[in-house]
Amino acid sequence: MRYIFAVIANRIGEIQADHDEMTAIDSFNEKIEAAGQRIMAAGVAAPDQAIVFDFRGNRESIVREPIVDSDLFMAGFWIIEAENDTVAHALAAEASHACNRPIEVRPFLR
Repeated sequence: MRYIFAVIANRIGEIQADHDEMTAIDSFNEKIEAAGQRIMAAGVAAPDQAIVFDFRGNRESIVREPIVDSDLFMAGFWIIEAENDTVAHALAAEASHACNRPIEVRPFLR
């Protein structure tokens, strides 16, 4: 089963990972890559770079701001493969420890 791990950052706090966090993240990535669990991982630009396109129906809207305005935002993500929720949740705890940020876990829809 596939899961997305959203790395949650706070605009008020540290957004970019520091050297120690990057070292821990690299180690975590190497571990899940070697185990065949890592599908993809990436950082995401800060919310001030968001552009929302809404062309549903007769709308033609382009807004240069995030659709949700919050101090918390997704700063990156992992897409992982895990046997079950228990394995995914254990990996999420490791990911949170590695990047020193909360991790929101969601399974992919089947």
